[in-house]
Amino acid sequence: MRNGAKTGLITGVAVAVLAAGGYGAYSLVGGSDDKDAPAAKKARTVVAEPPSAEQAAAGTKDFLDAWAAGDLAKAASLTDDPAGATTALTAFRDQVKPSGLTLAPAGPATPAAFAAATGSPSAAPKAPATPTAATPGATDSPAATAPATPAAPTGVLMGFKARAEFEGTNRVWDYSGFLSVVKMSDNTPAVHWAPSVIHPHLAPGETIAVQPLPPIAGNVVDRNNKPLAGASITPLIPTLQAKVAKLLADQNKDQSDNGTGVVITNAGDQNSVPDRLFTIVDPKPPKPFKLTIDNTLQAAAEKAMADLGGKKGSIVAIEPSTGQVLAFANAPVTGLNRAFQGQLAPGSTLKILTSTALLEAGVNPDTPVACPTLSSNPKKIPNSFPDAYPNNTLQQDFMISCNTAFIDQGLTSLKPGALTTTAKDVYGIGLNWQTGLPSFDAVVPDAGTNKDEQAMQSIGQGKVQMNPLAIASITATVQSGSFKQPILVAELPQQKAPRDLGPDVAGKLRQMMAATATAGTAKDVMAGISDNAGAKTGSAEATGIATTNSWFTAYRGNLAVASEVEGGGHGVEAAGPAVASIIKAAGNR
Repeated sequence: MRNGAKTGLITGVAVAVLAAGGYGAYSLVGGSDDKDAPAAKKARTVVAEPPSAEQAAAGTKDFLDAWAAGDLAKAASLTDDPAGATTALTAFRDQVKPSGLTLAPAGPATPAAFAAATGSPSAAPKAPATPTAATPGATDSPAATAPATPAAPTGVLMGFKARAEFEGTNRVWDYSGFLSVVKMSDNTPAVHWAPSVIHPHLAPGETIAVQPLPPIAGNVVDRNNKPLAGASITPLIPTLQAKVAKLLADQNKDQSDNGTGVVITNAGDQNSVPDRLFTIVDPKPPKPFKLTIDNTLQAAAEKAMADLGGKKGSIVAIEPSTGQVLAFANAPVTGLNRAFQGQLAPGSTLKILTSTALLEAGVNPDTPVACPTLSSNPKKIPNSFPDAYPNNTLQQDFMISCNTAFIDQGLTSLKPGALTTTAKDVYGIGLNWQTGLPSFDAVVPDAGTNKDEQAMQSIGQGKVQMNPLAIASITATVQSGSFKQPILVAELPQQKAPRDLGPDVAGKLRQMMAATATAGTAKDVMAGISDNAGAKTGSAEATGIATTNSWFTAYRGNLAVASEVEGGGHGVEAAGPAVASIIKAAGNR
């Protein structure tokens, strides 16, 4: 696993023998409590004195010869940790399965050479895994005790050349290896055992084995097979690819495209990346990683956010018939993906949800619903305009975005929890969407019998939390009549809402949104794009922001768009022009 370089504890040509607490003690000669038994041989221990150059060379050659010959027991006995060496060498034989192994001494090595061999393309730090020498006073006997004040032993760093061959291919795997040779108390050399003796990249807790090699993802392309472009989405591609791979793992059981290779993995670290050391059989050429994004709309979305003049904001465009995300962008382009992960009050754009619940409760667009200056709940709420409209209908209230009408009619016609239920059952809110990127599941909490909370929720304030992805999906559901969970890759599974939006209610919602686009608060922004279109404006108050957040959502044809701009004011002032620019860029879809 290549999360970072394995840094060596190497000084000059010698390897300092450190980590006293971590060094195991092993015995090659057993003792006995039988007084009549022959005296046991003294256990071998690592001594402070380094081996001579001749001893280091001999110890290296003997170990490598035994390993290459397949005599793993002998090779392990030539180390200072026979048990650990036996386990590791056996695992290498059984899991890497070389058909031939050639190991040749390369003489003394330098710390710089070892450091270069353990280098990693990743910047993440990793625990040291060096061919360190033995612990002071360590012995070959399990019962042995380290001297109280031992001198620190040192080892001699040696290099070797490894060549592994494999059945079914003429490819050979050549790599440079490193080991440290220490001196034992019987004046013999021993290889200090460490996982990196097998391969310089191998660290404790990791596994080296021949494994399937899936094709590496190819070029990232948009829905039209053009190279993907977009400052907001490009930095998120690695996350998207990894998440999509996990989501599609159960579907991609066909491994016919896979190759095989020698790989280091770490099952205990979910964030680690497999280290491909050698390819035995190439995987098939990679297929393009195709997203649902439309480059033309993505460019329009990026420009819309760039044109905000430094304000924070985000925008999402969805294809209602499929739920496929056609574009999204953020301002700024780095940092939080506001479009998917924002947690903001959506203001009056949520009146689409409130209208849905009211229509399903029997209220109609032409039902008289007065628009007073103040709401009837205990904590009075005003409108954004001073006048009262006592003779309005529900549709007229929607067109002018009358807060008091929706609050009062909601308190009269809707049961507690109706908005929460409708949000989930019709619009899929809270169903744990798997879009391909991390996203915040929008929240419409149950307000219970608290009339002030109910009032705030009906106008998209209070504890309601949304983002443009969620609002664009709500608008897309109105346009198509059924919820299609947003996705960024066409093959991703999509959550199903418990029920569709009934055709009668869907038709009435489209009627109300169309009226808003042609003659209501959205008419100026939607001028020239009102055919087969509908819209809803919104502004939302937020703690710490003097100017309201601007929200706007609209659809035309097979396109639904939503945007928010922090501190942007009324919906038509900032978010509206951004949405309109996407619709215009799309033409007649």
